[in-house]
Amino acid sequence: MKPVIVAIFASLGLFANIASAAEVAPSAPQTTQNKAVDFGRFGNRPSDEAYGAFQRGFYLTALKLALSEAEKGDLASQLLAAEIYARGLGAAKNVAEATRWYMEAAKQGNAEAQLQTALILLGDKPLDRTNANRDEALIMLQASAESGNPLAAFNLAQIIVGDNPGEVGLRKAAPLFQKAAAANVSGAHYALSQLYQNGTGGLSLDGKKAEFHLTRAAELGLDTAQMDLGTALVDGLLGKKDFKTGYGWMRRAAEAGNLLAAIRLSKLYIFGLGVDHNPIKAASWYIRAKRSGLTDIELDDFMDGLTDEERASALIEANKRG
Repeated sequence: MKPVIVAIFASLGLFANIASAAEVAPSAPQTTQNKAVDFGRFGNRPSDEAYGAFQRGFYLTALKLALSEAEKGDLASQLLAAEIYARGLGAAKNVAEATRWYMEAAKQGNAEAQLQTALILLGDKPLDRTNANRDEALIMLQASAESGNPLAAFNLAQIIVGDNPGEVGLRKAAPLFQKAAAANVSGAHYALSQLYQNGTGGLSLDGKKAEFHLTRAAELGLDTAQMDLGTALVDGLLGKKDFKTGYGWMRRAAEAGNLLAAIRLSKLYIFGLGVDHNPIKAASWYIRAKRSGLTDIELDDFMDGLTDEERASALIEANKRG
């Protein structure tokens, strides 16, 4: 089976809409009173008046103070200004200004700013070679990766795979995937699971390592990995069939919004594999998948065999889940 590297271009959530991010680092609960920002990823953040105002929720004051020092070249102030503009704290988001200050910070060699700048320059089509900013973005991404930023390494690996289809690209990307996986980037673990499963990218065929990385990706919350792991356990691809554990992973993937997992979960309920037979729950999961345009012939036949009362109950169950 040919490996298909999962296409996830990662940021830390600052530019999720701009960078098409799916690999988002955990963040503190966001409220209008306190939108916590993890400045640890930028390095040690010195305590100053602007940051103190930011921590108290006085965002406009923090921005004014930060801009004064940012103009003088202060790295911490440039990062703070970029963060405020990027998140729209205290005012509407300002992508242009956020980009400007991330770029200024990137020029000073800050790895996180280099990553964010690269993601902005790449836009929502990171493999588009007609992008006039692409060369500059790749230089920034490379610099960030070389500084040890795991998400930069992961994104760079995926661009390499996209630019160099086949074994050549996979060999170049494998060390970057390994570096990102060492920092627990879920997509990197998933990519390595495929490389080990197929013995590609210069890595030897190794079922145990493939299973380890697939499991780690699933544990880190990647729904595609959760679905694949659930499928492997149910089908006995990892040894003895384990329906109960397979069901658990499949349910987690479905609850995360993976529609194909919802289809497979529905069938587990129908056949009572790893869970009690429950036609209502089976139908409710299929209804959710079908609403998003995913259909299955076997499940359509199953739905046709339900009573009106069962279909009504399944619809209520599906609506409860949104």
